[in-house]
Amino acid sequence: MLSFVEMNHCIEEVRVKILAPIKRVIDPYVKIVVRRDGTGVEDANIKKTINPFDEIAIEQAVQWREQGVAAEVFVVSIGAKDTQESLRQALALGADQAKLLLTDAKCYPLQVATLLKQEIEAYQPDIVIMGKQAIDDDCNQVGQMLAGMLNWPQATFASGITLQEGGAEVTREVDGGLETIQITLPAIITTDLRLNEPRYPSLPNIMKAKKKPLEMIEVADLPPVELYCEKVIEPPQRAAGIKVESVDELLTQLRNEKVIA
Repeated sequence: MLSFVEMNHCIEEVRVKILAPIKRVIDPYVKIVVRRDGTGVEDANIKKTINPFDEIAIEQAVQWREQGVAAEVFVVSIGAKDTQESLRQALALGADQAKLLLTDAKCYPLQVATLLKQEIEAYQPDIVIMGKQAIDDDCNQVGQMLAGMLNWPQATFASGITLQEGGAEVTREVDGGLETIQITLPAIITTDLRLNEPRYPSLPNIMKAKKKPLEMIEVADLPPVELYCEKVIEPPQRAAGIKVESVDELLTQLRNEKVIA
């Protein structure tokens, strides 16, 4: 049995390689506007940023690199040419190199997972760490799909991660509270909100990010995906509340609204 110090020493000698996929999304503080034709939300000339859950994944990866546990942090994204702005942002946060799989087409989870699988097989990382979901579509599918395609262990909704020799102990957020599991590497880990608080990029790191390697590769063919969306509409306005004078009146209103029997 290795001691904690001996275990950390072994991890430092190995120095894992980390790949962190990121997605460029509409800034969460921007007001979303539905297109007049109902085909989706307006995203032209709208401020965009790294998906917040992916920022948490980048922060965790950079912390491991700073601790000497990770040898390198490699970020990958799929999207149009302006996606390189988010990749430069990731480099300013501390990632070492970046790659953009260039396509103007909208990519769905299965397509994203297929493209990322190819990058993972080429790069051979020990850990793939990403946000549990993107805030634009909330699909929460890519990490699980990747694990299935690669036949790798997975730990989703991670709120705590401790690297060990050849594996990791991950605390997961589940409906009943917290669950702690052991996984072997290589593995897929998806991050939840309480894992860490991402840093802000400093001006020197923003300047350094401009000189870090960022490769752009055209995506030749996307796997076909059939998706049918009838219409996108804004949620209905909330109805005004009412005041009641007594508990009995409250119960009557709840029964009338069929909230209680």
